[in-house]
Amino acid sequence: MTLDYVALVMLILVIIIMFYGIIAIHDIPYEISVRRNHPHQDAIHVAGWISLFTMHALWPFLWVWATLYREDRGWGMRSHEKETASGGDHTALNGRIAALEARLVELEPKLQPEAAG
Repeated sequence: MTLDYVALVMLILVIIIMFYGIIAIHDIPYEISVRRNHPHQDAIHVAGWISLFTMHALWPFLWVWATLYREDRGWGMRSHEKETASGGDHTALNGRIAALEARLVELEPKLQPEAAG
């Protein structure tokens, strides 16, 4: 008789733990968005709750949506934009490379006798 009550208590505990575990798992994208100071935190949180009722179909998309944004670089494309938009820096680097190549051509004949001798 006491084993029946122990089994009932264990069953109730397992159900409660699974219930709260599923809710905690579905809040992971929201927690990520809070840590990253995401501008759509509320939308991600609401979509996480909706995902509970849509058989978790939205949850992977929420994870991606929450991890795309970072406060230091925006939506993850800013560093790429800086590389392509900094064409002026490439011309300055090309000028420095050309100057170094000219200096190398000038110094090579001076170094040749020392290397042979």
